[in-house]
Parts: sequence; structure tokens; C-alpha cells
Amino acid sequence: MALVVDDLTVHYRTLRGPVRALDGASFALADGEIMGLAGESGCGKTTLGTSLIRLVAPMTFVSGRVELDGAELPVWDDQRMRRFRFADVSLIPQYAMSAMNPTRRIGRMTTELLRARGISFREVAAELRTRLDLVGLSADVLGMYPIELSGGMRQRMVMVLATLLNPSLLIADEITSALDVSSQRAVAELVTEFRDRGWVRSVIFITHDVAVLAQIADTVMVMYAGRLAEKAPTRELIDRPKHPYARMLIDALPEMGVRHADQRLAGIPGTPPGLLDPPDGCRFRDRCPLAVDRCAEQPPLVEVDRGHATACWRWEEV
Repeated sequence: MALVVDDLTVHYRTLRGPVRALDGASFALADGEIMGLAGESGCGKTTLGTSLIRLVAPMTFVSGRVELDGAELPVWDDQRMRRFRFADVSLIPQYAMSAMNPTRRIGRMTTELLRARGISFREVAAELRTRLDLVGLSADVLGMYPIELSGGMRQRMVMVLATLLNPSLLIADEITSALDVSSQRAVAELVTEFRDRGWVRSVIFITHDVAVLAQIADTVMVMYAGRLAEKAPTRELIDRPKHPYARMLIDALPEMGVRHADQRLAGIPGTPPGLLDPPDGCRFRDRCPLAVDRCAEQPPLVEVDRGHATACWRWEEV
């Protein structure tokens, strides 16, 4: 396995107490796997992705263990994680401008980034141009400021920079959310292209859009209120989800060719629980049509079929 996460728990410090944004996440990511991470806003997707590369205040590491390629990642220690970032694990943030210095030309920014890793620009110049060409960017962008690029161009530029040293793990955080539909598809397909060329080994693709994951992900993991709800091969999860939340999330997607003047889109009634003081047991139970008394006890994430795990007492009835 490229990545193994065991009982990872991360909270946010607030004046009112800790927000339990990520509570006991355990999963594995295989070499070559693109795993989609889906769920509603606030479910902990970005917290999980960010915690694998950098804990930023007010995030607080509580417990857990992370291994990448058989070596432990010291995710609780910002200084020790420096040598792993960019070379072993890399992040494409949701907003490309947040990863680029607006006062630096892109070529100078790239040089400074490489120098911080002990690499000269000359060593990777040819490879950089190859990758720029693949994503449809001219080498002329190296002489530009980030503001001179369109949103789609900036996102593709950040993809090139984030993968320039062939990291083992790439975390792509909502990288299609701010783009138009055609740019979304192009960027999503580039993630697969980078994996297939060996420029990244494995990918965690974070999004609230399950339709995007259907195009590129090998597996999908669904989160709800800081906990893992289900993980399965993509087609299996879309066709045969075993968690009520995953089922309702998929049922809320619009269908191609369906006139919604005749058929209303389904929604998920209610709202997620607050994570300052989350309820005991299954956190979805107040919104779940299958909830019973036993749901006051937290169900474990168990494998119910090969490669298909879910955290629901009544998974056979979903």
C-alpha cells in the first residue's frame, strides 16, 4: 500500500472547545489508486487531506498514525514534515492563487520552490517544459505573473508545480469547483494522465461532486460529520451503496435525460450535527430513514464485500 492511515483524529481549537472535524479515520490507498473523497461541505474532507501534509493552526493533531511507502509521516510535526512536502506528498489547493505568490513571476517562483528542495531550475527545465506542453501551456507563462493567467490556466500551472518532483501521494482539494464545466473535465482528466505517466503514484481527489469522481476515480470514500461512512470501488458505490447517507447523496444527483419539471430532484432532509458536541453513535441517525435504537451506538467501518467497507448497522437494507 502506498498510504496507510490508522485512527487519525484532528480537532480545531476554538474558544468554545475543540471541534471534532476528523474523528478516527482509518483507510488505505494502493499504489496507482485514485481515490475520490466525497461528502457535504463541512464533513471533514479538506481537514483529512490537509492533515496528511500540513497541520495549520488552529488544527490540532490528537492521535493516529500515517505511513507512506512504508515510512511514518510525522504529520504532528511541521518542521519534520518539511522534507516530505512536494517531494513525497504534495497538495493542489482549492484555489490556485493561494498556492502562487502574486508578486513573483511564475518562473522565479518555480526557481525558489526548487531551490528550497536543493534542486536547480536547470536540472528540471526540460521536464518542466514537457509538462507545460502536456497541460496546454506555453513556456511563456514562466515570464508571467499569476494574475495574468485565467483560472483554468492557473489551476493547470499549479498541477505542474505540485507534481514536478514526482510525489508518491498527490492531494487534489476541490480543484474543479471554481472552473467552468469544460475546464473541470480537462483538469480532472489531467489527474488521470499524470498518474498514468508515473508523475504521481496515488491520488486523493477531494470533491463534493460525485459525478466528477465517476469519470476518474478507482475508488470513492464518503465522509459524514468527521467520520468515514463508506469506501468502495467507484462503480460499486454508485450502483450499490451500503450506507444510507451514500445512497441519499447519489440519489440527489441529476440524471442525464430526465426532465425535472416532471421529476423533482431528491434532497437529504435535515442538517449535519455540530461537531463541537456531536451526538453519540452514528452521526447520521437523526437524518436517516433506517435509524433504530441500536444506531445510538457507533457502528464500526467493516468490510461487507471485497474492497467495500461501510459503517452502518443496517447496511443489508440500504
